[in-house]
Amino acid sequence: MLVLILITYCLSVTLSQDWQRSLVLFVQVGTVWLALRVSRAHRAVRAVANVVLVLATGIAVVNLTGAQGDAITTLIFATSGLLYLIAPVSILRALVSKPMVDQETVLGAIDAYLLLGMFFAFLYQVLGVLQRPFFEGGVEGTMAQSLFFSFTTLTTTGYGNLVPAANPGQSFAVMEMLIGQLFLVTAVAKVINAWRPARWAAVQQDPDAPAQPPTGPQATSNDPPPTSGG
Repeated sequence: MLVLILITYCLSVTLSQDWQRSLVLFVQVGTVWLALRVSRAHRAVRAVANVVLVLATGIAVVNLTGAQGDAITTLIFATSGLLYLIAPVSILRALVSKPMVDQETVLGAIDAYLLLGMFFAFLYQVLGVLQRPFFEGGVEGTMAQSLFFSFTTLTTTGYGNLVPAANPGQSFAVMEMLIGQLFLVTAVAKVINAWRPARWAAVQQDPDAPAQPPTGPQATSNDPPPTSGG
């Protein structure tokens, strides 16, 4: 799934034609479908997600036929954002319910973090269509610029070269900063702190193997003291 997320990012940055947005949307549909399957989402979540997936596929097909304009552009970006909101929520629910932290948990936390950043980027694109220009200085904002601004905001890097011109963009930027910091200091920090790759490797090789007795000085630290001969 991480590979699909990176492919979506690269396509979003490099493809700028209107019809090419459909390619990005198709990849997103596959990414979200995989996320729901891996995270074993609840039936109600899957039902809602399936409706959105069908809607997204239909919009992508309509866009390929040549239908253009602000309406179809807004629908594409809004659907893309909705897809990348459903996926991290489903992933985080699955991570919280896992009894132990393993490699899938670590990768899931990374996936959710990247998906959140891309969700806000698509949200900024929707606002850019409805409220032009989105950035100060008359910059409407391409998809590449929205992704750049989103991830520098999510990580609170804040270069300052792109700034939302007005609300609600400014408020959503503040929300993204708070979510990014809370996500790092809670979910990701907890996962990384509990990550024990060596122990996981041993458990995966033989999960039923008994624990090895201690060796070295610790092995004899609790032995009774020797008795003196009489």
